[in-house]
Amino acid sequence: MLQKGAAKKVTIFINEDTQHHFGSLCDSLLTFLLHKGVSGATATRAMAGFGAHQVMHTTKIEVLTEHLPIRIEFIESAQKVDDLMPTLYDMVTDGVIEVQDTQVVKVANKEKASPAKGPHTELRGTARLMRIYMGESDRWQGEALYEAILKRLRFMDIAGATVYRGILGYGAKRHTHKSGRLPFSHDLPVMISVVDTEEKLSKAMNDIESMMQDGIIVLSDVDVIRLVHSRPASESTHANG
Repeated sequence: MLQKGAAKKVTIFINEDTQHHFGSLCDSLLTFLLHKGVSGATATRAMAGFGAHQVMHTTKIEVLTEHLPIRIEFIESAQKVDDLMPTLYDMVTDGVIEVQDTQVVKVANKEKASPAKGPHTELRGTARLMRIYMGESDRWQGEALYEAILKRLRFMDIAGATVYRGILGYGAKRHTHKSGRLPFSHDLPVMISVVDTEEKLSKAMNDIESMMQDGIIVLSDVDVIRLVHSRPASESTHANG
């Protein structure tokens, strides 16, 4: 585990499309660092850049996006970095590896203790399932529609909601929407799934319907099976005392 004090920061600059053993070099580097017990590593994708080949790459023009720069960064002890460097040197055949002295002033890795659980109780009943279909680019008062709907559901004390992002789909306009590498290449389908009582969902549906310009709302009857873990007897005694 990374300790407070003197350390080394390693930054590796590579191209997004660089391959290693028939796979992505970025993925291979992160997998190698993970297996070697590195405390943590981050890969970030640049919006634009150029390197030793003096060719500009940018997300603004599709043909220039293939070689966008990737930056991988991690911090470890000097000894660990020395152990990793020969393999990293061999893996990065086109790119830059930079090593800097740095100082770790704080390492915070507090893990929350899981509360002890007693035997579970099974609750069964009927409820309503609401599914809301829309496009990822749909907006409501300056923010993404699905985020605005989720906020509205929380405000109305709905038990829970889940947002699903599709990878492929089409709607009433018969336009196919498909995920891609480019940030501007898709308007993917989004679905919000909500389960609660019929009374609550009826009120929520009226609000949501007024927010949507295009999309579908579907209601279904469902059977709910809920598992509720009771607290240990000692915890219940303290709570009642």
